[in-house]
Amino acid sequence: MIESKHIEALGQMLGGKGLLTGPADMAAYETGARYDKGSAAFVARPASTAETSAVVSYCVKNGIALVPQSGNTGLVSGSTPDATGSQGILSLDRLAAPFDLDRINRTVSAGAGLRLSEVNRRLEEAGLFFSIDLGADPRLGGMIATNTGGSRFLRYGDVRRNVLGLTVVLADAAGTVLELGSGLRKNNTGVDWKQLFIGTSGAFGIVTECVLNLEPLPRQTATAFLVPSAPDRVPDLLVAMEDALGSYLSAFEGMSKNAVSAALAHVPALRNPFQGGLVPDFVILAEISRTSPPREGEQPLDAVLEDVLAGIWEREDAPLADAFVGPPHEMWALRHALSEGVKHSGRLIAFDLSFRRGDIMRFLAHMKAEMPARFDGVTICDFGHIGDGGVHFNLVVPADDQRLAGPGFEAALREWVFKVAVEDFGGSYSAEHAIGRKNRVFYDRYTPGEIRRLAAGLKALTSPGPLGSVTF
Repeated sequence: MIESKHIEALGQMLGGKGLLTGPADMAAYETGARYDKGSAAFVARPASTAETSAVVSYCVKNGIALVPQSGNTGLVSGSTPDATGSQGILSLDRLAAPFDLDRINRTVSAGAGLRLSEVNRRLEEAGLFFSIDLGADPRLGGMIATNTGGSRFLRYGDVRRNVLGLTVVLADAAGTVLELGSGLRKNNTGVDWKQLFIGTSGAFGIVTECVLNLEPLPRQTATAFLVPSAPDRVPDLLVAMEDALGSYLSAFEGMSKNAVSAALAHVPALRNPFQGGLVPDFVILAEISRTSPPREGEQPLDAVLEDVLAGIWEREDAPLADAFVGPPHEMWALRHALSEGVKHSGRLIAFDLSFRRGDIMRFLAHMKAEMPARFDGVTICDFGHIGDGGVHFNLVVPADDQRLAGPGFEAALREWVFKVAVEDFGGSYSAEHAIGRKNRVFYDRYTPGEIRRLAAGLKALTSPGPLGSVTF
């Protein structure tokens, strides 16, 4: 689909390591994290902002469509090419520089191709970390393009809150490079243009470098599993924990019985922490933390958490039925195993939804009541960030279910879930995976025409060339 002269020109720009064209070399880039697979004309792997600009400029001038790809851990086909073979992938995986830590300013200037784990490994010695906690290990550019949240959103916020500056390459004929923001936390001198490129799936430009706000590493942590007295009391339990603990509360993660059971079945090394091995219908993983080292005479965090839980449990009409404090590494191991456990339970149809905090448990109760009559044999394995209103609403279908043979069954499921989530409960169909081919139809349906026209105008202004897996 791409003339050989273009492949040769890109190869000269990028060198042997910078351009992949063989099927075996491109396979991992063409295959997404959740069943999606496309066909790429090539994979360009620039190693600097200058190389990225040169590749983008050449492709725009010659009408070659590009799909930016970071760690390729997204779930909505936002970073993989379509099946036509006419799109090139622009991978960030070689954009590993710079890495400049400013300890006093508590910031780092970093290449967009660095993985989250590598960033935090390098920061650990300085007692700092980039505070977006995820089960996956994405690259920074993709985290910015999707505005990732994570398990500690409750305390630290999302990527948008923690990005201070960006270097962006626009998809125009010049491959224009924009330097947006810096290490300043306060700078009200006009439009904050960097926000245009956060959470918009790379359609307006390609992030190559970033300046990130860093947080002190927690020095003390305590965790507990909480069993609510009833699912509809979870919001009351959340408020009670916030009232008692204030900023100490760093995570409030919900886990359904089906999701926990799937993780325990898939990862034999996990210890079943529940009495008699009986998993509750719904359980909360709560975490509290301090960034200061322990002080003499100070109450340990485990004791703080136990006292708070005892006080909540002793209330009249308490929202808490049971609780136990345990080792943070064991409790988080179970939470982080949920995704893989659910994925291996059958064919997974996943949704990343968000709601007002008071509506999330009502939505889950409604779907669990309606599912058997509407889609018999589909198991709900939900878990997620109850503290910020997010839920990974996972539907598992037996792998041999004949309804999976055609596209109609999954399409009907998606239609129903999104209709209920958005129209009946006022939620969002994409909490932290942004827009990809899988949910583009719902962007068109639920985004007002005025907003779509404004977005299309911004796209035409910033990156008029064909960029991204979807077009705004």
